[in-house]
Amino acid sequence: MKKEILACIKEENIKFLHSGQISKYIFPMERSLAHEKNITHLITRFFVISISPEGEILYLVQKRSKNKSSFPGYFTDSSSGHVLWAKNLNLISIKKDALRELEEEFGIPSKTIQEIRFYELSEEEDNGTKEISYIFFGLVDYRTPLNPDPKELDFEHSKFYTKEELENLLKNEKLVDHSEEIWRYILNYDINSLFREKIKQKDSRKNTALFIGRFQPLHHGHIYVLRSILKTYNNVKIGIGSSQLANTFNDPFTNRERNEFIKAVFKKRQLSPKRYEIYEIPDIFDAKNWVDHVVSIVGDFNAIFSNSDWIRELFLKKGFTLGKKYAIFKRKFNASNIRRLIVKDDKTWKSLVPQEVIKLMEEFDGINRIKSLS
Repeated sequence: MKKEILACIKEENIKFLHSGQISKYIFPMERSLAHEKNITHLITRFFVISISPEGEILYLVQKRSKNKSSFPGYFTDSSSGHVLWAKNLNLISIKKDALRELEEEFGIPSKTIQEIRFYELSEEEDNGTKEISYIFFGLVDYRTPLNPDPKELDFEHSKFYTKEELENLLKNEKLVDHSEEIWRYILNYDINSLFREKIKQKDSRKNTALFIGRFQPLHHGHIYVLRSILKTYNNVKIGIGSSQLANTFNDPFTNRERNEFIKAVFKKRQLSPKRYEIYEIPDIFDAKNWVDHVVSIVGDFNAIFSNSDWIRELFLKKGFTLGKKYAIFKRKFNASNIRRLIVKDDKTWKSLVPQEVIKLMEEFDGINRIKSLS
């Protein structure tokens, strides 16, 4: 049997997951060893619903097998499992893990999932080991047949439940605490708004857009997105994310230095200062409240633009309009990639960064700083 390699994380780095930074802080460890040593690792929890042609909402609830070491015979989510380690692990990868677990436990292929939404991060404990749970909601085609795995779950009681049946189950049966809380939330939530994606495909000219980046350093990918936004919007609010972080390999430049990068780029391209505002957005390491935190700093805007799936999911959950996702050689025009090239003395990084930013990096001794911090 192939060994399962988990995505593990140190306690002091859990906070960075709340700002969407995953691959930089996880490390691999074989499953049995991680549990033996009580190493914190990532898991998924998936809560799946289906809507009949008549509009009835059905909830897919799993009853754990009596042979399970933890919570045997308890009702729980639709499916759950470990996040497998991968070099460039991100939210999309973790979604795929959630879909994989659903297929393994219920026989539901990922192609039948009509929509999947990230809900929140949660810290849990299983037999003394801390687990960081990525919770997702999913909408599945009502015609999808179930093929539960009897080794994983109670075959008879793992199925779709009506609202009334789920309410009775919550009242009278034993449930895993984390799952009970989420099912109660879903029962009282407007399902139509949960899965209604607010994305502007064709924008008429609007007033203000918001764009958030860490700019460590600012590169041509950032410029491409900003200029594209300004073709449609009169103004752009630019949020410098993780503004309080500096002088680490992942965040080498200070807030003031990143501010200078942005101003230099706009000046070089003769874009009026009246068309943009710069805001400092410090991390609060709290995914649930982060969007409200951002809005309290930047004020009103018509749409949020970001190529980060993490940021898009958080704003979508709060009902904001998402701007178009611009794809521009993401692996190439990526600040992490640029920093790695600098460390390796690979001069190709200079083709990815505008000359005015390179000049400022040299003035700030930023190139040597990145090398020393590595």
